[in-house]
Amino acid sequence: MSLARTLWEANADAARRILAHRFVQGLGDGSLPLANFKAYVAQDAYFLEAFARAYALCLADSPSRDDLHGFAELIAGVVEELGLHRRQAERLQIDLDGVRPLPATTAYVGFLLSTARRGDLGETIAAMTPCMRLYAFLGQSLARGAVAPAYAEWVRTYADPGFETLAARLESLLDRHAADTPAVRAAYARAMALEYDFFDANL
Repeated sequence: MSLARTLWEANADAARRILAHRFVQGLGDGSLPLANFKAYVAQDAYFLEAFARAYALCLADSPSRDDLHGFAELIAGVVEELGLHRRQAERLQIDLDGVRPLPATTAYVGFLLSTARRGDLGETIAAMTPCMRLYAFLGQSLARGAVAPAYAEWVRTYADPGFETLAARLESLLDRHAADTPAVRAAYARAMALEYDFFDANL
């Protein structure tokens, strides 16, 4: 079994806990208050900018020419995701300029960038992979049920096969560059815990 699959299965309980969270379930059934969604979009846009920078640091640390294409594709995916946030911000009148990050957002961004700046490529990818795989899991899981119109665009975005392709691309980079070490397992598990905190902080 690949390392990416091993780590995902080791954190499956955490992923299911996030799926069951009232914020995530509220995205699917439309019960999430709009004010909470607007706050989440602003916080997530702030986070995604840091996520793109972490990809750039991965690219700088990679010794492989082949990784130029992989990380460039992943950075482009973040830029596209930020485009979704901008469209949502325009429609819902969300101010994305001067976002004041919540403590949960600050903790996640700090963890991600400090890990990336240490320069261990495998550990950095392990810290980033849960975000991609988790969102694909959430989108696909919610899409299997009845999705309310309110946040259907969010569900479609993360249930889309194109997003699954990006998550799988990052997992392939994880398998290529990371070893099954305590540090890699800890980085993956920490990211999953921070994902829960991020959703919880916006409820």
